[in-house]
Amino acid sequence: MVAGSRTAPFNFGAFLISDGPANFLLSWTAGFVDTAAFISLFGLFTAHVTGNIALAGSSFVASDEGSTATRLLMIPAFMLTVALTSLLARYARRRDWPVFAVLLTAEAIALSAFLIIGTNLSSRLLLDVQEDLILPIGLTGVVAMAIQNALMKESKGVFKSYIPTTVMTGNTTQLTIDLVQYGISKLSPSADGSPDPAAAEALERIGRVVPTIVGFGLGGFAAAYFVLLSEEFRSLIFPLMIITMLAIAAYSQHKPAAQPMPVAEAETSEFNEPRMEA
Repeated sequence: MVAGSRTAPFNFGAFLISDGPANFLLSWTAGFVDTAAFISLFGLFTAHVTGNIALAGSSFVASDEGSTATRLLMIPAFMLTVALTSLLARYARRRDWPVFAVLLTAEAIALSAFLIIGTNLSSRLLLDVQEDLILPIGLTGVVAMAIQNALMKESKGVFKSYIPTTVMTGNTTQLTIDLVQYGISKLSPSADGSPDPAAAEALERIGRVVPTIVGFGLGGFAAAYFVLLSEEFRSLIFPLMIITMLAIAAYSQHKPAAQPMPVAEAETSEFNEPRMEA
């Protein structure tokens, strides 16, 4: 009698940090943080940081030196954070630490700073637009999203391929191209009726990109609702909880690489191994 195959138990931690759920949750986080900052900080981007270049130009034309400087400072802050995150990832990889978990922890710390500083200072922004308050709040948000940008590149092996979770322009472009490719393949099938591999690849990418775009949009809508409802930064606890949950899941799934046995120990083991007598 052949024993039936045993189904492996569902692993929630592995599911969370798999390609689809992780992409969705990270894009939701970015959408929430970017929208919350844009509303509360009078048009400052944290995830879509290059948008600050356009806003800086607008502020410059309006002779608003403080706003121009604040938005331009976000660019070097973003770049410096990406560089430091890349160095942290390389260090973690050399030490056999879980890179994805380490970078998520760094992002959680930055989001905590964003939440604390924003909660303490944002109430004073309701009375007047003060760039000296917008700057420290915005910098912590940009640091958090810069870490997320870098971890999407540095977390090798977690994602099937790189999909941005903080900016949707490239994803929307790729989705449109894949929809065209898939549509053409279906309307113009091959002469022998064999499936078009390009159509299959396009469909696979569509299945990965759509949840990411939807996640970003849902995060933005959630931020608009909570921030406009409370007029405070406390709602940033939601993205912080998500990133913390992902970090815990990533740590729980990490399996350290097997360490090679020292030479002396290997020789001793071989020497002590029992031998069969002839």
